[in-house]
Amino acid sequence: MMGYLILIFFYLLSANFVFAQEQVEGLTVSLDKQVYKGGEVIKIKGKAPPGRPVYIEIASEKKVQVARLDARRDPDTGKIPYIFYLSKDIPALYMILMPKEVEEAYKIEKAKDKDWSVSRMLLTTGADVAYITPGKAKVERWQASILATILGSRGEKLEPLDDKGNRRQSMPLMKTRFRWPEKMFSPTVKINEDGTFEAEYKLPENAPSGTYTVIAAVDHTLRSEPITFKNDLPWYKVYFPKAGVSLNALGPFLLAVAVCTFGVTMGAGGGFILNPLLIFIYGMPHPIVAGSVLPTVLFSQASGVYNYAKIKFISWKLGIGVGLAMMVGGFIGPKLTEMITLEQYKFLFGWVLLILAAIMFWQTTPSYIARNQKEQAILKEFKRRAEEAAAKKAEKK
Repeated sequence: MMGYLILIFFYLLSANFVFAQEQVEGLTVSLDKQVYKGGEVIKIKGKAPPGRPVYIEIASEKKVQVARLDARRDPDTGKIPYIFYLSKDIPALYMILMPKEVEEAYKIEKAKDKDWSVSRMLLTTGADVAYITPGKAKVERWQASILATILGSRGEKLEPLDDKGNRRQSMPLMKTRFRWPEKMFSPTVKINEDGTFEAEYKLPENAPSGTYTVIAAVDHTLRSEPITFKNDLPWYKVYFPKAGVSLNALGPFLLAVAVCTFGVTMGAGGGFILNPLLIFIYGMPHPIVAGSVLPTVLFSQASGVYNYAKIKFISWKLGIGVGLAMMVGGFIGPKLTEMITLEQYKFLFGWVLLILAAIMFWQTTPSYIARNQKEQAILKEFKRRAEEAAAKKAEKK
């Protein structure tokens, strides 16, 4: 009898060992190759314990800075918190591939359009088990105010968040970065009865260069060992770290030439035209576009100032007076840009463009054209007199 009990004990012990070994070693993931280029399809295969759902996290090791202002009214207190959140640890590119079986839950959350939530998506689809890399991001926060913003400050810095707080606040920042569900989630993992699974992911054309990490997860304790692949950029593409995207450098160059040529003819640098085009065509974050375009205006404005000064078409008193006022706006603008969403940015920018379009349309009316012809005649006379004065001055020398 004792012998039978000993045999049963060792049998159960060995069965438990095999089961535990299967749990640890039973989740594997592999790729069809180790180096890809933007636009190529990544083929992922692996094996998990049969009957278990599999989620796959793909994360770029390149990080970007993302910020947002919590300006939603609290339903309990009725007050707006005005807390400014910022993290420098958000992946430049991120994707969670989910089982096809959760596609319905994915579509329900996606249908909420702008009101979709990363936290709800993770909860309803079960993808929370694969939310690994951004969950480790460090998030800083400030108690913001309009006055502090005008003075060029983010406000009073608050106490650091704990691990749970960082993970929770990283989710709205991820939505700020990627905006739409399809940029972060895709229910495309096919799982077979024997536990084998396969999925495909098309690496975006503007994907960041460098190394990516791939991890498969069944639950919070059963995850595969991370594997990596690289995205090699062709010679004509350049990675922009602040924006977290790779672009064909020739495209923005040619776009800037065309925009500047048109913009300077209207007495502007062309930045107000270049901004929406860079956002629309290349999908770059609006604060990065606004900040990047601003110094480029220096080049167009400098050449424009030189040429306008050469033909005596500059009123320095007016230019310096307006320039001092613009310095104040240039101090406030970057902080406000940092604290508004892309939708708010587009709304404000759209109204500015509509007003400019209305002004330009008014300038095509017969009455304005008639008055403008008189002004052109006066300008030509001023130019003639300036040339005569310059010629007399040269003769005296």
